[in-house]
Amino acid sequence: MTGAPFWNWEWVGRNLNLILDQTLQHLWLTFLAVGIGLIISFPLSVVAYRRRALYPPIAWFTGTLYTIPSLALFAFLMPFTGLSTLTAEIGLVSYTLLILIRNIVTGLRGVPPEVREAARGMGYTDRGLLWGIELPLALPAVIAGVRIATVTTIGLVTVTALIGQGGLGALMLGGFRGLYPDLAILIGVTLSVALAVAVDLLLFAGQRWVTPWSRQAGARVVAT
Repeated sequence: MTGAPFWNWEWVGRNLNLILDQTLQHLWLTFLAVGIGLIISFPLSVVAYRRRALYPPIAWFTGTLYTIPSLALFAFLMPFTGLSTLTAEIGLVSYTLLILIRNIVTGLRGVPPEVREAARGMGYTDRGLLWGIELPLALPAVIAGVRIATVTTIGLVTVTALIGQGGLGALMLGGFRGLYPDLAILIGVTLSVALAVAVDLLLFAGQRWVTPWSRQAGARVVAT
């Protein structure tokens, strides 16, 4: 595609399905990674919260995963899992764990002790206390972690184009390699940013909807 005009809208019109497919793949890879990350992070967070001595090694391990460069991690995994969605998701999920665990534990630790004592006095078991009292009060911190993890993952998904995944990253890579017009690079970047902003706003709106008490508390603080 070298020599083609940058603003090649004719190419865009002919490839709307391609752009839509890559956008949907980008969202799917993101939500899959964050969803699996939550499934893994939640029990680890509860264990780290209840057994404080286990929090440092859990945080160290997930922090180590977070510091591994994505390309190095993919290169390590490819001999075992190949150029597959599994390779992409192992890397993407590993980058969500530290963010999610830190926020979940912080939210649970932020529950006032007197609230726990009152719940104990009412006969709450450990499980009932977790699901009925602690987790609802920790939701603002938990959802904040989900927002950070989701936005971060949307950016990281583009890198997985190098192993045949990547969603919108495939548009950028195709533009750099001359397979698509240069405009494809701008489209990939713009849509990636737009997705990050849109998903973050949706999660923020969801947070306000499921935690109305936090909004009311904030309003009382401002009023005083």
